[in-house]
Amino acid sequence: MHFKEFNLNKLLQAGLDDVGFQEPTPIQEQCIPLLLQGYDVLGAAQTGTGKTGAFVIPVLEIMLKEKKDHIRTLILSPTRELAQQIDEQIFALGYHTDTTSCTIIGGEDFGKQAEAIRAGVDILVATPGRLIDQMKVLDVDFSGIEFFILDEADRMLDMGFLPDVQHIIDKLPNTRQNLLFSATMPKDIHKLASNIMKDPKKS
Repeated sequence: MHFKEFNLNKLLQAGLDDVGFQEPTPIQEQCIPLLLQGYDVLGAAQTGTGKTGAFVIPVLEIMLKEKKDHIRTLILSPTRELAQQIDEQIFALGYHTDTTSCTIIGGEDFGKQAEAIRAGVDILVATPGRLIDQMKVLDVDFSGIEFFILDEADRMLDMGFLPDVQHIIDKLPNTRQNLLFSATMPKDIHKLASNIMKDPKKS
């Protein structure tokens, strides 16, 4: 299969061409059509399988159909390194699309992150602790969130982040598309998935 078979927006396809994406990995081939069709997706995938592209590509594609001026996608990551990698892929794949994103992570300028949130970027990529710190001082407007993505959920569990994740989820609108990626599926992750997802498709 070739990415061109997805019939993606030409601006997004240009980004894929730039980074040399030609054939989707198995997780991308499974996930992209499901997300484009509006399903919640529960994905079992290790790091290095192309899972970031599996959610970044369909999210960018859907957001390109209509421009809006508020935060539309929230991606939670267990570590700042992973958050930065996700943001770099959003920038590369969305280079021609005018999509805006920022990372809300520890070790970076708190004030600049607050300014980005106020400006209303399209995509927030955050670690749970730093996002909650921002929520304590800012009235973060999550009302326009259309996509919620929880990456490496099992690592979130191992690092003790699930209460923070649940606190953030409680602030999101009920009507949204959800994607949860986890290399393993312990019972606490299954429970979280069943609480937040509507008839998820598995990939």
